[in-house]
Amino acid sequence: MRKKLIITAVLASVMVMCFAQKPHKIMFYNMENFFDTIDDPETNDEEFLPDGAKRWNTAKYDKKLRNMERVLFDIAAIDRNYPAVIGVSEIENRSILEDIASTRKLLPARYAICHYDSPDLRGVDVAFLYRPDVFKLEGSADIPVRIASLPNWRTRGIVTMWGTIDDEPFLFMVAHWPSRLGGQAASAFKRNAAAEQMRAIADSVLKVNPATKIVAMGDFNDDPTDESVEVHLGAKAKIKELQPGDFYTPFADMLKAGLGTLAYRDAWNLFDNIVVSENLATGSAGKLKLIKDPYKKTKFYGNIFKPSYLIQQEGQYKGYPLRTFVGNNFQGGFSDHLPVFIYIAK
Repeated sequence: MRKKLIITAVLASVMVMCFAQKPHKIMFYNMENFFDTIDDPETNDEEFLPDGAKRWNTAKYDKKLRNMERVLFDIAAIDRNYPAVIGVSEIENRSILEDIASTRKLLPARYAICHYDSPDLRGVDVAFLYRPDVFKLEGSADIPVRIASLPNWRTRGIVTMWGTIDDEPFLFMVAHWPSRLGGQAASAFKRNAAAEQMRAIADSVLKVNPATKIVAMGDFNDDPTDESVEVHLGAKAKIKELQPGDFYTPFADMLKAGLGTLAYRDAWNLFDNIVVSENLATGSAGKLKLIKDPYKKTKFYGNIFKPSYLIQQEGQYKGYPLRTFVGNNFQGGFSDHLPVFIYIAK
């Protein structure tokens, strides 16, 4: 009898530990032109200098920094658990990330940084903040985006990092695909090329180890229903249609429901995406898998963070994301994009 009681107590303790473990949040945020105030002679950052068109100075920089701290901490506060991995875009350099990670509210997470300087003409980069107590980094690389017909073309690379979460292998990729400058159709081949390169990276990793769980995120400058994502990245919108090696985009259904992360001409787009491999979407390998928000009832696997303070409350752009500048007029806002995140758990 005593032995049975001990076994029952042990099993109960294990169950409590399992259910007490909070899911991991993985997020992406385009921080919109987060520059420092120092001139970089190698890039076109003159607009964001104290004597530049936007009169970008220490006071404005500090306001932007506190705004980013607020957003990231409020996402952590949802379940009192800091995001395990945060992909970011439109930051000028590593010092921006160091300042973010050392803010008072984010310091307890002890975020580490994965960053590479990009060849972007304005000097804006993509990068990761990650919690080393959750994600055990084994390596990283910056993969350039290349187009054979444009040998001298320069854009942000694909920053990759690999390691483990709960002893399961992961590959993370973050990118900021080429813009729609010149028109959506005319510029589509550039985003298609970036998508194909992300897919090629994923396929090469899965070929070596099919159990690797892949998370590709970023500002794709296309919606999850556009050709670049659906065809060239090969991300499907329905979990039930997934085959081994496929990608799943949890934000396609959200776009179809009228949700978005940035507004243009009174319509919402969803350029900010987090795409996951089939084995993470379905749980076909290992124990960690994509789950819906465990803290509220939702039919979506993706999440858009949209508190009222991130939204313009009046004026011409009422209802749009509250950005830092409108033209050269300082608004003191956050970004022209909203953050997105997903949950993974055992």
